[in-house]
Amino acid sequence: MSTKEKISMKQPIIAFIVLAILGAYAVYAGSIDVNLAVFLLTGLAAGYILTRSRYGFAGCTKRLYILGEGSLNKALLIMFALILIVNTGLHFGADFTGAKIPGISSVHFFHIGTILGGFIFGIGMTMAGGCASGTLADLGEGAGRAAIALIFFIFGSIPGAMARYAIDKSAIGKIGAKIYLPDYLGYPGTLALSLIALVLLYRVVRKYEDMRKKEGTYTPTVYEPDELPLSEDKPFKLFSYETYHKFFMERWSFVTGGILLAFLFIFILITTGHSWGVTGGFTNWGVAFLQMLGVEFTSPALAGSVATANKGVLNDPLGLRNFGIIVGAAIAMLLAGRFKFDLDFKLKDIIIYAIGGTFMGFGARLAGGCNIGAMLSGIGNFSLSGWIFTAALMCGGITGLKLFEGRVNIIPPNRYKR
Repeated sequence: MSTKEKISMKQPIIAFIVLAILGAYAVYAGSIDVNLAVFLLTGLAAGYILTRSRYGFAGCTKRLYILGEGSLNKALLIMFALILIVNTGLHFGADFTGAKIPGISSVHFFHIGTILGGFIFGIGMTMAGGCASGTLADLGEGAGRAAIALIFFIFGSIPGAMARYAIDKSAIGKIGAKIYLPDYLGYPGTLALSLIALVLLYRVVRKYEDMRKKEGTYTPTVYEPDELPLSEDKPFKLFSYETYHKFFMERWSFVTGGILLAFLFIFILITTGHSWGVTGGFTNWGVAFLQMLGVEFTSPALAGSVATANKGVLNDPLGLRNFGIIVGAAIAMLLAGRFKFDLDFKLKDIIIYAIGGTFMGFGARLAGGCNIGAMLSGIGNFSLSGWIFTAALMCGGITGLKLFEGRVNIIPPNRYKR
């Protein structure tokens, strides 16, 4: 049976056209600044991976709490392990030769802002239905919810950046530390301790799954019918629906998504010298838009965003990577023939999405990063602040789930109220 008999080719054709246009733009942008091309292409890859594997950082807390199913959590821990192992070599090699350590800019000073910001961000991501990267990917998939959350995320990041600056300059902002773990434990010791922590967390997830299975509230992962592998009882044909389904429609596992994101994280680190970040680009977008409306920003907290906005958003590598995530997710859905706009929500839901987006923006900038910049890049580059942010985020996420379960369409009632 041909592909055309099984799936309309309209969406895949659109996907290839979009890819060709962005590929041409990447070549053009790369001739001006190679970083523009690298950031755009890595964004496309990230968006595609996130959507193809249904991988999301916010989903770790939500899936485990609501469904009792921890496959995404375990994939996340595997991803962290890969990043930490490779980064040990990269950091040690740079340190040994006296070169600048890649990703060292992700080692942040942690203080009360890190904890409060992480907690607020955690609540916001449950209300909005996604984290920073997840919101971008969801928007690319056609989720109207994500568009609402992203708008408020962007504008919430501006006061969040100002609040972080104010705390940094205050007396309470001096209470904390900037701790690069290898300075205290050495590279082997840091890696060993980090991997032990990941193994312990893995066992906690397994134990929790077993507990939920015993009480009968465990719900396994459910795949859409066209995401499942096809039977392999037919002889292989290159130009067939079965081959197309395998390459563009079959859902990747969480582990596959985690491994690919780990490699992408490492690629970004090697090619740019810095780790993956998201919300700094959001602040740049917000400042650029408000400046177009005549708003003037004089706060030192926004000096970097003002400078970036003055150069033009198309010349901002962070913004291009974020845009690439949106388009990469859309391409994944278009190639699978599953792209559609989801506007199934009520006014009450819209208000909650907006508040959640604002909380995420404010919390991320207050903490100095989001699930990517503060958690993934923090832990991945041996910063103690990454672990502290993660603990605060998880507490905030669970709090948000408890507060809003059954009160918004993206958070069902808990297992005892169904």
